[in-house]
Amino acid sequence: MPAPRIGLQLYTLRDECAADLLGTLRRVAELGYEGVEFAGYFGVPADELHGVMEELGLTAIASHIGLPALRERLSQEIRYLLDISCSYLVCPGVPGDEHDAESWRRNIPLLRQAADQAAQAGLQFAYHNHAYEFQLELDGMPVFDRLFPYDAVDPAFRSELDTCWAAHAGRDPLAMIRRLSGHVPLLHLKDYRITEGNELDTLPLGEGEAPLDAIIETASDAGVRWLIVEQDDAGSDTPLACVERSMQWLIANRHRT
Repeated sequence: MPAPRIGLQLYTLRDECAADLLGTLRRVAELGYEGVEFAGYFGVPADELHGVMEELGLTAIASHIGLPALRERLSQEIRYLLDISCSYLVCPGVPGDEHDAESWRRNIPLLRQAADQAAQAGLQFAYHNHAYEFQLELDGMPVFDRLFPYDAVDPAFRSELDTCWAAHAGRDPLAMIRRLSGHVPLLHLKDYRITEGNELDTLPLGEGEAPLDAIIETASDAGVRWLIVEQDDAGSDTPLACVERSMQWLIANRHRT
């Protein structure tokens, strides 16, 4: 299988994007990232964004579209994605006030309907996990396993596996990638340290405790198409410095030339 390509989740650079999305994209391209996953467009029209992406040679991998937008303006979101030649519509999770079983009973059918509508438009739909999908049970089964049943894979409903959050929930990220083999086209590649208080510190690649080489090898075997670098919080560093260090690690370890 071809090696996964390397992208960046722009949530990592959310403040920079809010100040100057197009300028931030230029910097991301200069650092060597091949594509980006959007976390908002900050008022930039689709045709302008598409033109800059083409100029920079960046792929519009995916965009995180929140549950309220899926409910209220899915058609408009799909239109924007098509206009910027983006392939994946990703739900980034559910709001904090809907982390309960009754809300999930309503939201799982809604997510599947959104996936069907995206597929009809020629897009692929994926769901991005945090830890709570593994920790909350719905009718005796973790919500994640309701979304991605072992015995009934929905070809229109894919996983954007966040290995960091899976590990924080006590799941083996390598086992999770194998379990979703062929069904996880996008994977969030993150490094982290879990503190004594079970808090999660996200770090530039190579500076934490994630088994990154094994994750990348397993992802390649499982058919992952994009490894998407993300760092939730840069701590005392600047986010741009962090994503540059992550790219340097990828190059040094021969995951990016």
